[in-house]
Amino acid sequence: MSPTAPAELSPDTLEQYRRELTGYCYRMLGSGFEADDAVQETMLRAWRAAEGFEGRSSVRSWLYRIATNICLDMLRGRQRRALPMDFGPASPPVEALIGEWRPEEIWISPIADARVVPEHGDPADIAVARDTIRLAFVTALQHLPPRQRATLILCEVLRMPAAEAAATLGTSVAAVNSALQRARATLAALPEEQRPTDVDAGQADLLARYIDAFQRYDMEQLVTLLHDDAVMTMPPFATWFRGARDICRFMLEPTPSLCRGSVLMPAGQVNGVPAWGQYKPDPAGGYTPWALQVHETSGGKFSRLTFFLDTERIFPAFGLPPRLG
Repeated sequence: MSPTAPAELSPDTLEQYRRELTGYCYRMLGSGFEADDAVQETMLRAWRAAEGFEGRSSVRSWLYRIATNICLDMLRGRQRRALPMDFGPASPPVEALIGEWRPEEIWISPIADARVVPEHGDPADIAVARDTIRLAFVTALQHLPPRQRATLILCEVLRMPAAEAAATLGTSVAAVNSALQRARATLAALPEEQRPTDVDAGQADLLARYIDAFQRYDMEQLVTLLHDDAVMTMPPFATWFRGARDICRFMLEPTPSLCRGSVLMPAGQVNGVPAWGQYKPDPAGGYTPWALQVHETSGGKFSRLTFFLDTERIFPAFGLPPRLG
């Protein structure tokens, strides 16, 4: 520990910024696991450099500058993270077309709201924090070059003034404004299935009907809860499906139909929405982990169904048990 660090840079003070820095790094990197690594490195670098902090900027701005540099270093020369819609058109609902299990490092991964959304504060700020960690928004951000991505997050998510964002990025206000303009144009040009949309809040009755229909594996009921153009993805498979009918047909294919009789366990708020751990019946008895379900609703129905199948990594991260029964 640095014995000459200013009082405003004590470990407890730095720790107060962990949650918002995690949100920033998650939006930049698209991975909850990598965001943790980036924030930990930010805290270490800040503490090591604390005695040289001269107070010419706020502690918050200083930390964001460190975190930005770390994220830009991590992103240098690597493939952006994505969801299946980025890899090609929707597939017919045929299990044989599902393809191979792809490496973890190419996918957006989920994150718990509790790690990035403020516990207290202005309800409008909390709503923005939640909206901007939704899977569709975070995935859309990955289409931007890293410095444009940082600029958009700093200015439009964190509402940082252009001059402060410029200082954080080591550039000019004119460059910040230009990067914002290009970033907005890129996001506006994305195909419909890759653009973020407004998501309903609440919807307790709809969620309860989904849980009931899924646990009974009642596809006739489930199809009525989905928009006609709903999208279903299952990372780490690149295959995805569009349309309520196709989604429900796929769920009745031989292997997907083994999810019949599954149990859904609440996993709290994930990426701004309620989520569930899905456990499917084990022929040997009990239930084994199958997916973290993170679904979005709009206009009173489900618009996006995302099943994260990498349960070996994801379930422990969300405090979900390794099996039931």
